[in-house]
Amino acid sequence: MPDQQHDQQPAQGPNVHYHQPLNQPRAMRLGVAGPVGTGKSSILATLCRELAGELSMAVVTNDIYTDEDARFLRSAGVLPTERIRAVETGACPHTAIRDDVSANLDAVEDLEEAYGPLDLVLIESGGDNLTATFSPALADAQLFCIDVAGGGDVARKGGPGITGADLLIVNKTDLAPYVDVDVDAMVADAENARGGLPVLALSKNDPDSIAELADWVRAVLARHRSGTHIPTDPGPMAPHSHSQDES
Repeated sequence: MPDQQHDQQPAQGPNVHYHQPLNQPRAMRLGVAGPVGTGKSSILATLCRELAGELSMAVVTNDIYTDEDARFLRSAGVLPTERIRAVETGACPHTAIRDDVSANLDAVEDLEEAYGPLDLVLIESGGDNLTATFSPALADAQLFCIDVAGGGDVARKGGPGITGADLLIVNKTDLAPYVDVDVDAMVADAENARGGLPVLALSKNDPDSIAELADWVRAVLARHRSGTHIPTDPGPMAPHSHSQDES
């Protein structure tokens, strides 16, 4: 893997810190959020498989009391295991990606110090509901994930993740025939809710949709490097809650 050259840096003493080279942008931080079970970890694994050959990458996962998502990614072999860090939030997952992002920022900065310069850091939220978004202090861009198994009406329910994330993914489209969901209608509802922001129908079994996702990340990264990408904040549009129909 081309980025393993960074893993072979000499050990640094306690008072030696990695400094980003002049004129070298820091790694772009891409947040991945969405309800439980929508396939966020699978999307991270897919992006690592597609991009790790050309980009120097790392991952930070968030779970409440476990490192389950990090262990899934490590076992998948998509990156060197030391480049995958777990944050255990100990509370509602949205708190660590929006309210107090310090634990995630520490994890990102530790990875950049150890293996930098990095091109891309993927940050996965713990499973949350439709109101969860990343603070722009943590994520330069964010994608939000829903899936067909959650119901064809999910996109119409709205919420800041659906309406304002940089990219909305309608995931697991290969399951649509088994859950009686019209993918085209679901995507149309999402596009209507998002007012022109991009929507991607994705399946891990569909190479074309995977290539489209990878190309989207490359395009955002290019804008980040050129200084033309401006992080936006979808922002919570309603008080955060965990009602059953939003989970």
